[in-house]
Amino acid sequence: MERLGTGIGWRPEIADAVERMPGVDWVEVVAENVCPGHQPESLLRLRARGVTVVPHGVSLGLGGAERPDEARLNALAERAAVLGAPLVTEHIAFVRAGGPLTASDPLEAGHLLPVPRTRDTLDVLCENVRIAQEALPVPLAVENIAALLSWPGEEMTEGQFLYELADRTGVRLLIDVANLHTNHVNQGEDPAKALAELPLEAIAYVHVAGGYERDGVWHDSHAHPVPRPVLDVLADLASRVSPPGVLLERDENFPGPGELERELDAIREAVELGRTSVARSAVDACPPPPRGSARASAAAGLPVAPPTGTGPARQRLALAQTALLSALVAGTPAPEGFDRVRLGVQARALAAKRAGVVARVAPELPEILGDGYRAAFLAYAQGHPLRGGYRRDAMDFVEFLLLDGRPADPGARRELREWWLDRSGPAPRSTGPAIRAARAARRVLLRR
Repeated sequence: MERLGTGIGWRPEIADAVERMPGVDWVEVVAENVCPGHQPESLLRLRARGVTVVPHGVSLGLGGAERPDEARLNALAERAAVLGAPLVTEHIAFVRAGGPLTASDPLEAGHLLPVPRTRDTLDVLCENVRIAQEALPVPLAVENIAALLSWPGEEMTEGQFLYELADRTGVRLLIDVANLHTNHVNQGEDPAKALAELPLEAIAYVHVAGGYERDGVWHDSHAHPVPRPVLDVLADLASRVSPPGVLLERDENFPGPGELERELDAIREAVELGRTSVARSAVDACPPPPRGSARASAAAGLPVAPPTGTGPARQRLALAQTALLSALVAGTPAPEGFDRVRLGVQARALAAKRAGVVARVAPELPEILGDGYRAAFLAYAQGHPLRGGYRRDAMDFVEFLLLDGRPADPGARRELREWWLDRSGPAPRSTGPAIRAARAARRVLLRR
């Protein structure tokens, strides 16, 4: 695996600081935020200096019951080619459910949700990873995620699940040590045990990020300084294997350049501490892949045999994931075996994140609604799941308010109506039920 060194997540808000930051060997960008034909000038300057850029996908949903969407795979492949990336990364998570496999309306989570660590999931995930590997021009690495809740009836630990995934597909791993810490606090899972079970030679690179604890729940916020326990997990990993790359993630609440540089220094120190420790060697911690395994085949450049017969597993996984996501975003009863308190925490977190994204996509709405925006959106979200993009969500939210005669202030309501009309476009010609309903709503709004 290519040695990446020390890196930082590139975001527009800190682009200038990243360019001036000493010792940054590479950066990672959110793949969905990069337009191949219009790369930010900052990224172009970094690439011209020889800084490696890795696209990091967030919407593929490799852990979902459906096969990966071809358009999303093509977009990820295009970004990898345009950026000259040595690899691309995604998450072991599901982000949507419903649809044809369950004969129900599709639902979007707007967030990375954990998959059940079962044989069914592993079979589906292995096939989805294989499909992605075949569609991408460079190697794929997949990331373990943080979770506020756990599935009942799991059959494997996180380390065992990741080991089998890498062993069966030859896929590389992006290990997020902050997520291991999150799952330690939230699920009682031992990070050291997970590291001991991992195929460490499959690691592509490592993520490090901050978070915060509230009421006994750790929130992986990417908006706070990296805490000491996360650095300790990083040092433990570095005592077992020399990671090809380590990257600091920060997505909001950005500090000044000096604080970011201090966090990068702390990451380097943790890696060095691990390297010089007397912990078990990487050879002791992780034996080489067995002959005939997919990892051994991938390492030798041989084709990896695909898994087969995933149809029934996909059906079962689709039903389970749809039931969970519906409980989280549509208010349906909690599936049997789940912790209802944790489901409530996750549901509120999803709604809050959704409100925040809509506010960024449509910044005029918080301006028009003022302090009432957040409460109004959270009330709306309880009965209106995310079914499309966030721009559509913003339009539906405003339509909901206007049809309900809100806001009470006539001036604000007039501003909101003008905002909606400016973006709703002409009345469509289609006669479908959804279009007829939208047209009727538009007529009502035009009369107000």
